[in-house]
Formats: sequence, structure tokens, C-alpha cells
Amino acid sequence: MADTAMKPAKMISAPVNWKTWLGVAPFLLFAVLFLFLPSLRLVTASFTNPDGAFTLENVAQLVSEPFILNAYKLSIQISAITALGGGLLGFLMAYAVTVGGLPKPLRSMLITFSGVASNFAGVPLAFAFVATLGRQGFVTHILKDYFGLSLYDAGFNLYSFAGLSLVYMYFQFPLMVLIMAPALDGLKREWREAAENLGANTTQYWLKVALPVLLPSILGAMILLFGNAFGAYATAYALTGGRIGIVTIQIGAQIRGDVLYNPGLGYAMAIGMVVIMAVSLAGYSWLQAKTERWLK
Repeated sequence: MADTAMKPAKMISAPVNWKTWLGVAPFLLFAVLFLFLPSLRLVTASFTNPDGAFTLENVAQLVSEPFILNAYKLSIQISAITALGGGLLGFLMAYAVTVGGLPKPLRSMLITFSGVASNFAGVPLAFAFVATLGRQGFVTHILKDYFGLSLYDAGFNLYSFAGLSLVYMYFQFPLMVLIMAPALDGLKREWREAAENLGANTTQYWLKVALPVLLPSILGAMILLFGNAFGAYATAYALTGGRIGIVTIQIGAQIRGDVLYNPGLGYAMAIGMVVIMAVSLAGYSWLQAKTERWLK
């Protein structure tokens, strides 16, 4: 009897009903068709020359061709600049509407705007900036006609690297607001009360307590902004017409161009982008895991 009582109970696993998989079937099909198969196509096509034969030349050119290295350099530069600028501006705006004491209706307005603006990109965004700050934009004319300030005579150029960075900032800082507002809300009131009871002022609290807790979230969000700008294509192409050779535009020129037509090289460049994006997302996931430990 004792031996029978000490025997562990057998785990009875209920049979899996195939109907429960119907809910995730569309997602799995979508992932296979638009993620797995295209990724497999990138890998196989990267090692194929225009004649369809196997080659390593496409991958070798990633580190030997100056225009490819320059394309990656430009993309990394614009992504880093807009990630830092958009991250700083977005963090300050999120701070102002969460713990900064601004009216709650303003927070709702900012969060709503951020949700729309973070997804407003591509050709519509480029057209909006051309109509606003282009050579014939209405803000350009207002500044020139009423204030005597000519933006383009002063050196501003919307169709340059600086202008493209300004356009990218439009969808970068709203994304930062959406990410950082919940993180700032997650700061526990008990932490500030404990710091004040120990004699800390506001500056000391932020430097010694709040910012160290928020730092992984801030860095992770900036990495996400970097990846967001690094993969952008339509906005840059519509605004500059391909004059700024970032890597996404160069890929398009290799795959669809008349002069620089080498699909295999374009696919190889896309593989390079995938590697950079994978590293960025891995860093973001690691930092988010460290943040969740404090903000549960």
C-alpha cells in the first residue's frame, strides 16, 4: 500500500484538437509565404550570377566595391543620427506628458498623433515635406515673403542628407514616444519616495535611480529606431529620386535598374541588411529583457 501511494501519478496529456490550430493557421501561412520563402530566395539568389550559375562574387563585392560600402555607411549614418535625435526628442516629449505634469488631454493628443505619425511614411510623407519645405513649399514662401528669410539661400536643402534626416525624424520621434511612455509609467512611486526619504533631490533621483532603470529601455528603443530608419526605402526614393545612395536604393537599382542591373548583387546586399537588422533586434531583445526585470 505504501509503495502504491509513493508512485508518482502519471501525467495524462489531452489529445490536441486540430481545430485549435485553425486560429494560427493564417499567421503560419503568412509567415511562410512572406517571411520564410522570401528569405530563402534571398540566400539562394545571392549566390547566383545573371546567367543562373553558382558564384561567390556577389558576396565578395559586399566588402570590395566602394559604392556598396558607401551605401551601407550612408544608411548607418542616417539611421544612427535619426535614432539619437528622434530618441532624445521622443523621450523628452514622453517625459513631459507622463511624469512632467502636463494636462492629461495633451497626453491623449500626443499619443494619438504618435500612433498616426509613426506609420506615416513613404511617398505621402515625402510629398508632405516637399509641399511644406520644398523650394516652392508654403512654409518656404511664408518665411521668404513675410520674414525675408530664404531657407535655400541660407544653405538648407530638403533633398540632401540633412533634409532626408529631417524627414526621417518625423516618424522616428513618435515611435520613441509610444515606446517610452509605458516605460516611464512603470517607474514605481515607492522608488522616488524612498530616495527622498534618504535625502535625495530630484536630480539625484533621476541620475541615481530612474535613469539607470530606464537606460536599457532607452537604448533598446533607440536600437529599434535605428532598424526602423535602416530599412526605409520609399521615403528616401520619393524625396531624393535616388540621388542619395543609401543601401535600400542601391538594392532597388540592382534588382530593377536598367544600368546597374545585377539581381544577385542586390540580393546579396539585402542579406547584408538582414544581418545588420538581426544584430539590432537581438540587442533590442536583450535590453528589453533587462528592462522588464525592473518594470514588472
